Amino acid sequence: MFNRDLVRFLVAGAVVTALALLVHQLWQRPHVANGAADGPDYSQVPATWVGRDACRACHAAADSAWTGSDHDRAMQRPSPATVTADFDGAMFTHFGVTSTFFRRGDTYLVRTDGPDGALTEFEIAYVFGWFPLEQFLIRFPDGRLQALNVCWDARPAADGGQRWFHLYPDDPTPAGDLFHWTGMLQNWNYMCAECHTTNLRRNYDADTDTYATAYSEIDVSCEACHGPGSRHVTWEQAAARGLRPRNTDGRRGLVVDLASPDTGAWVFTEGKATAERSEPLASRVEVESCARCHARRSPLTDDYVYGRPLLDHYRLELLEENLYAADGQNQDEVYVYGSFLQSKMHAAGVTCSDCHDVHSTRTRGTGNQVCARCHRAEVFDTPAHHFHQPGKGGDSCLDCHQQARNVMVVDARRDHGFRIPRPDLSLALGTPNACSDCHADKPVRWAQDAIVNWYGADRKQGPHFATALHAGRTGAPGAAEKLWALVRDRGQPGIARATALELVAGYGPTAGRPELVAALADTDPLVRASAARSLATSPVPQRVARALPLVDDEVFAVRLAAAREVALLPDALTSTADPAGIRTARTIWSAYLERNLERPETWLERAAYDEARGRGPAAEAAFRHAVELAPAFGPAYVNYADFLRRAERPAAAASVLRQGLAAATDPAELHHALGLHLIRTGERDEALAELERAAAMRPQAARFGYVLGVALWDAGRPEAALAALGRVVADHPWDADTLNALALYALEADRPAAGLPAAENLARLFPAEPAVRDLRDRLRAASNAPKSQR
Repeated sequence: MFNRDLVRFLVAGAVVTALALLVHQLWQRPHVANGAADGPDYSQVPATWVGRDACRACHAAADSAWTGSDHDRAMQRPSPATVTADFDGAMFTHFGVTSTFFRRGDTYLVRTDGPDGALTEFEIAYVFGWFPLEQFLIRFPDGRLQALNVCWDARPAADGGQRWFHLYPDDPTPAGDLFHWTGMLQNWNYMCAECHTTNLRRNYDADTDTYATAYSEIDVSCEACHGPGSRHVTWEQAAARGLRPRNTDGRRGLVVDLASPDTGAWVFTEGKATAERSEPLASRVEVESCARCHARRSPLTDDYVYGRPLLDHYRLELLEENLYAADGQNQDEVYVYGSFLQSKMHAAGVTCSDCHDVHSTRTRGTGNQVCARCHRAEVFDTPAHHFHQPGKGGDSCLDCHQQARNVMVVDARRDHGFRIPRPDLSLALGTPNACSDCHADKPVRWAQDAIVNWYGADRKQGPHFATALHAGRTGAPGAAEKLWALVRDRGQPGIARATALELVAGYGPTAGRPELVAALADTDPLVRASAARSLATSPVPQRVARALPLVDDEVFAVRLAAAREVALLPDALTSTADPAGIRTARTIWSAYLERNLERPETWLERAAYDEARGRGPAAEAAFRHAVELAPAFGPAYVNYADFLRRAERPAAAASVLRQGLAAATDPAELHHALGLHLIRTGERDEALAELERAAAMRPQAARFGYVLGVALWDAGRPEAALAALGRVVADHPWDADTLNALALYALEADRPAAGLPAAENLARLFPAEPAVRDLRDRLRAASNAPKSQR
């Protein structure tokens, strides 16, 4: 280990020497008048990293507030000052694996199951976070840091804390599993490091599958948000010496100034209970700087450029099922930015620093005081508004408008959508609502009746994007048109409209729709990127024509989305398109793949790209590498087997699927794929067994149940087929393929009563289809006729 203080001393000395030389060189240039300053111009000098110590002298108050904050404690070396967990021989058992935590002198250790499943002693390298839980990182020789999924609950004992617990309490997560602490999903270098350090470089070497990850500071320090600070230090030192350095961009040498773009203020006007901005928010730089780490997103580039749009560097997760409820409420660990984008606050120009002190990360006040900064307390903080007794619960703004959901078992994260409780949506769509969170013993109808009683029947409970997203997820009648209506509605949050575009692609080609044309030119890059991705189901000529212009979009996430839709097409399908645009798309896409080679998903994309280019051996090598890189990653085997099937190598395809069944964390898709493969090769009995396993493992997958039902029918087992299809319809009442099969088979089996409800739903989905109406009418007639007359 290097001596940390010595390294800091040497770095600081080098910085000061370099800065002094730079100031001298720049001062030799002619002085050119520039407003009030005619001294040296530092605007083109590259900014380098100087560290917290270079900031502290001039920013003592900010440094003091930051010390001890969540950002300060994001990642620390273990010591009695940073670890509160019980390392005095404490033991914790999870699915038969007992982990023991102990110390040897100043070293913190754990004895637990390693990558091979054997109990092994590991040294704790870092403590990760501090409250409400402490997680621990362990270093491996290949440069990986892995996060233990046995964590310490740092909450007080009275709140259930002061104990060891497992992040996946209901799942065994054995060695080799994706969720085992040594697995891909617990890897610090890719999954966590960027948001717990300053100036991270992942430094992954694909040839050796190793990391040489480096960073400037171990925590989220000054430059993590403000960018490399050498130019600012130089500017301030020059100003202190009276050199009158130029300040052309108004940032005084800062790479990004998170304060100066916002010149407005929140003010109350007569007759209004909510404050308004004195002028529109001039920049989203602050919010998007915070979103870099407070959003569920995946990286698109290696080098973050401060001040550029978030989507220049990341792909934001949209309102996807299992992450968000249909109305956008948090359901999983999505952090806060995706919720905030949905809020009226975001639309009105609220920024993170309006509610949070940016250095301490604490809120600006306690309880309802924070909200009262912009919402008059005499109007909102009163039983006349919230209809609850003060101090008895329900009188906190957070209770109703920012409810919390636990992630990582014990970490209550508040939804930043600041939404009005909507029990009516809960009744219609099954979404959560704040009233029922507190009154779990009451039916949802009770909550809705209370809302109407308090606020009147005309209370604003109008249309919500949840209706369209729920229809899109479930395939309900009119889903496509509801989704297109949401896409058209520019008054709705961009993240909801972008989600609608992703969903509507499942309902047929999008390229011919005028809404799609408009979305490709939308002012919101989230919408443009989703519009580009939605082209995947469109005919190739339209797909290429619509996507190519976006290859030159100003935002990288949009360029990348458009580039993929073009790059994955074979040469024969793009021969008439603009060759320069095609080359640009392929360059963008292949460069992106090269930057993300530590992930098996990337190798699958690379294989698809090679196959489209006609490079079969390279594609197969990429598939093999994906399997070797993450043996527990099921989709790698499924895609590899599909490639082998297309290459007319059925035996090899079956071998790959069976290999995956022995290793994958979630084998349901592999059982399904193997079942389909065995049907093609005529091995019906084994095929049915595989399809049954898939449907049992993943009952929420309508496709698995549908295919099983069809296979059972073809095998001469009509009762079992009708039962299997009926189970699917019970959970997926609008799955068109299953409805059609159930109705047809029930009619043929002389079981009209079993098929009529399916036919009725099918007719609601396709009211203009004569064949569907005919099927329904035949089932109606058969249901009403005596059995002897059918």
